[in-house]
Amino acid sequence: MLKLFRYLRPYWLSILILIVAIGGQVWGTLELPSLMAKIVNEGIVEQDTNIIWKIGFQMLVCAIIAAICSFIASFLSAKTGAAAARDLRSDFFKQVLNFSVSEIDKYSTASLITRTTNDVAQIQQAFTLCLSMLLRVPMMAIGAIVQAVITAPNMTWIIVLAVVTLLATVSTVLIIVMPKFKIFQKLLDRLTLLTRENLTGLRVIRAFNNQNLERKKFEKANTEITNVNIFINNWMSLESPLMSLIFNGTVLLCIWIGISLMSTDISYLGDMMAFMQYAIQVIVSFLFLLVLFVVLPRANVSATRTNEVLHTKTKIHWPKKTEGNPEDLPSIEFKNVSFAYPGAETEILHNISFKATAGDTIAFIGSTGSGKSTLINLIPRFYDATKGKIIFNGLDIKSYARDDLMQAIGLVPQKGVLFAGNIESNIKFGNPKATDEEMVKAAKIAQADEFIEKLPKKYSSHISQGGTNVSGGQRQRLSIARAITKNPKLFIFDDSFSALDMKTDAKLRKALKSVTKNAITLIVAQRVSTIKDADRIIVLDKGLVKGSGTHSELLNTCQIYQEIAKSQLSDKEYADELKITKGGKR
Repeated sequence: MLKLFRYLRPYWLSILILIVAIGGQVWGTLELPSLMAKIVNEGIVEQDTNIIWKIGFQMLVCAIIAAICSFIASFLSAKTGAAAARDLRSDFFKQVLNFSVSEIDKYSTASLITRTTNDVAQIQQAFTLCLSMLLRVPMMAIGAIVQAVITAPNMTWIIVLAVVTLLATVSTVLIIVMPKFKIFQKLLDRLTLLTRENLTGLRVIRAFNNQNLERKKFEKANTEITNVNIFINNWMSLESPLMSLIFNGTVLLCIWIGISLMSTDISYLGDMMAFMQYAIQVIVSFLFLLVLFVVLPRANVSATRTNEVLHTKTKIHWPKKTEGNPEDLPSIEFKNVSFAYPGAETEILHNISFKATAGDTIAFIGSTGSGKSTLINLIPRFYDATKGKIIFNGLDIKSYARDDLMQAIGLVPQKGVLFAGNIESNIKFGNPKATDEEMVKAAKIAQADEFIEKLPKKYSSHISQGGTNVSGGQRQRLSIARAITKNPKLFIFDDSFSALDMKTDAKLRKALKSVTKNAITLIVAQRVSTIKDADRIIVLDKGLVKGSGTHSELLNTCQIYQEIAKSQLSDKEYADELKITKGGKR
């Protein structure tokens, strides 16, 4: 938790004013009992009305000062705590954005969401309470003890007894409860994960009629977190009656001892009343300290989880500036590239080598799990190759600054991801400076204008988060339009035509040629019809290159490619393809 207090440094001026305000509040509060003692001893006992009015006015001034200072302190502590939490949340989000896919997988999306929201909220609460109480509580407690000793030294043992009893009670409860806070946060991660999975996979759950199974899984997780929460709350709820018992016991003890002393000296009445208020202030100070003891252990668990993410060193390091001068003519080359997922015993890609230059279209095909998507994910450095090199425009991709590399790549992922907004904001996502003409042109090439023009608001039409209000094919076409608008040097289509019908697929690929003629195009596909016009097709099987060539060449030389083609074409269609490709010509 102490490591996160650095987020309070920028607000040192507010904290300085806060300290002064707390000092004024403590001074005003501590003055009131002594002034009241004077009213009783010098005014009421002596029946001096002038003294009563004079000291009464002083008490009013002290009360007003204490109230104003209390308001300022509360306002500044809440404002500073919220500002520090905002900065922490911002740094946390920036760190997550810099994570590679490996780090995201390590923590899980659900856990990162919980840490960004719930954990940071716990830390904010701790910031606010520490600023408002951590200074005021010791100042008030020490000041009240000093005043109590001065006012009635022979009753000081009552405060000592109350404080020792209070600390013993609080310590016992915290020793029992603290380990449960960490368990609670882990269970909260799990509950968030289950909730997210069920909401995103609701259609699949209903389609397979597995509502009862998912409900049981959720109820189990919900019951576990509820039991832990009940355990914590049961023990914490014990503190309220125990504190009340200690508080009221202290007051009764003060009155009992005070009355016995008053029997010999009636003027002790005012001192007894002042001492009793000082004793109450000491106990209240320790009660506020108790609140900190309750909040800080939970916040400390949250701080540990937050620091864990903030101090995670990503496995992929990016130079601040691109090291070297990229060539103007786009090119990409894989040199004996191999890759294994973190923690995996075997490689998923083995010695992949190929080269492409501007205007080339390279396609990758193979069975599920052959490594097609993994291969193209190495180019934008979602993962780094474990062996070999990837050369882009004459430079190792590890030599590029993040922005420079990403600006040169137009990636259309396997699952078209759209963001909450409208069609225009999604198409211009990669290039906010794109003109409306460029946007419309990109939409036409991607065959998205067909459905956009039918919408009432056209390009201003609303898009829900994740693009849930458009079909899978429409999402893919908008994602392709987004990549085209970026005008990159390298297009990567990761099975991006799978949701399109054959007719739209053919029209789109034909239209794409106008924008990809000066760029490199890499296509991952399942359908032979999508890639048969590629300049080169690479057939992958279990991470190995099993064939490389044109559609014609592979139909005559590669058994795996032949099997794929046969599985997608009728006997007649396959026979026709063989006739067309006879002699290696199309």
